[in-house]
Amino acid sequence: MKELSLNILDIVQNSISAGAKNIAITLSEDHKGILTLTVADDGRGMDADEVSNVTNPFYTTRTTREVGLGIPLIKLAAEQTGGTFDIKSAIGKGTTLTAIFDTKHIDCLPVGDITATMTTLIMGAPDVDFTLSHTAPGGNVSLSTRMMRDVLGDISLADVEVIQWVREYLTEQYHNFGGAK
Repeated sequence: MKELSLNILDIVQNSISAGAKNIAITLSEDHKGILTLTVADDGRGMDADEVSNVTNPFYTTRTTREVGLGIPLIKLAAEQTGGTFDIKSAIGKGTTLTAIFDTKHIDCLPVGDITATMTTLIMGAPDVDFTLSHTAPGGNVSLSTRMMRDVLGDISLADVEVIQWVREYLTEQYHNFGGAK
C-alpha cells in the first residue's frame, strides 16, 4: 500500500468484520521521528493459533479469497523502517495491533489521508463507535463518534451532512496540526 491510512482502513475493516462495536485508532509521533500506530477493538478476538498465523499472507479466515494481505503488509511496512509489529488478542475480548515506524527511514510510508479514511469508515459502519487520536509535537487531532452520537441523537452518522461535517472538522484540525491530512 502507498500510505498508512490505507493500511488502517484495511485493518479496521477486519475489526468491523470481527463484530467490533468500539474501535480506537491511535497515531502517536514523537520528536525523534518514531510513529506508533495502535488499532484496538472489542471484536470477537482470536485464539493463539490464529494470532500466530495472522502475519502469514496465505492464512485468512475469509471465504471469498485465499489470501489476507492487510496485516502482513503493515508488519512489513513497520519492519522495513527498523520498527516493530505486535498483535495481541483474546477470544471474546478483542484485538490490539501495534506497529512502530521510524519516520526518518527512507522506506517509511507517509501517514496519508486520515480524514478520508475516517469518513469512509464512519460511512461504511455508522453504528460502530470510532475514536481517533493523532498526536505529534506539532499538535493533536481527535474525533469520537460516541460524542457525536450524544449530540446528534437519532441522526445517522452516515447522513451526508454529518459526513461532510466530519470531513471539514478533521480537515481543519489537520490544517492546524501541520501533520498528515
